[in-house]
Amino acid sequence: MGSSKLMCYWYILQILFTTSLIQAAPGNSMLFREYIGAEGKNVQFSDVPINPNVDFHYILSFAIDYTNTISPSPTNGDFTAYWDTENLSPSQVSSIKSKHPNVKVAMSLGGDTINGQSVLFSPESISSWVRNAINSITKIVKEYHLDGIDIDYEHFNTDPDTFAECIGQLLFFLKQNKIVSFASIAPYDNDDVQSHYLALWSKYGNLIDFVNFQFYAYDKGTTITQFLQHFHDQNANYKGANVLVSFGTDDSGGLKPDKGFFKACSTLKSQGKLHGIFIWSADDSKEAGFPFEKQSQALLASAK
Repeated sequence: MGSSKLMCYWYILQILFTTSLIQAAPGNSMLFREYIGAEGKNVQFSDVPINPNVDFHYILSFAIDYTNTISPSPTNGDFTAYWDTENLSPSQVSSIKSKHPNVKVAMSLGGDTINGQSVLFSPESISSWVRNAINSITKIVKEYHLDGIDIDYEHFNTDPDTFAECIGQLLFFLKQNKIVSFASIAPYDNDDVQSHYLALWSKYGNLIDFVNFQFYAYDKGTTITQFLQHFHDQNANYKGANVLVSFGTDDSGGLKPDKGFFKACSTLKSQGKLHGIFIWSADDSKEAGFPFEKQSQALLASAK
């Protein structure tokens, strides 16, 4: 992408997104999302049960702008697919989507670690990072027949405003040019993380369709009452957002299914506030046979 064209999009972006955020439609959703492919456990799309009565999103984890070396280093927006590309290939994306019309597939950017070190959001400049990210992500999206993008950076080597501009300009280009049809962010309750994502939401929230809030990053032993308060707090932080509830099938914290997660979801559903459920992750759920994926989708597909 040429620098003149990038600047043109930048000026258009400044004009279009000085308006207020578009508010999310009220009411419940039938959206189920699951991260997949981050842990090398040979999980395939076809392993995960798919309820035909929900909107189902797989989220490939992760595309990372780091070198594929023993000691990875940042590449300033030049992304590579780091998920299990052998089991989750372009042909397998096409196959699962053709078999299940309710399925869409996205990819998540960033993640927590690579080869044991933190994945840092570390742009050399806004313009160069955006230019490289547009080129590399467009290539991956087209190769893998993807529908959407998720932002899951958790460590930062830059200030919140730079993060907001880099990600905001990237999302603007991808959506304006119909490269992706939806976008989400995946923050959690950490001061540094929240400062970056809230800066992004404040300026570019109208480009973000879903907030995959990592409720499993809260303390282990979270109660139903605490979980509902956390949900209320994050809805206030990301005002107008479709904030999805979540749990982990690994050893993470938060409110677990056997401790009342689905009861809490039923409460939110009765209030018209259940915007969807996502799970981290299919890799961790495989051994148990995905019981909570089935339960989550059944709840979403059921009548009030």
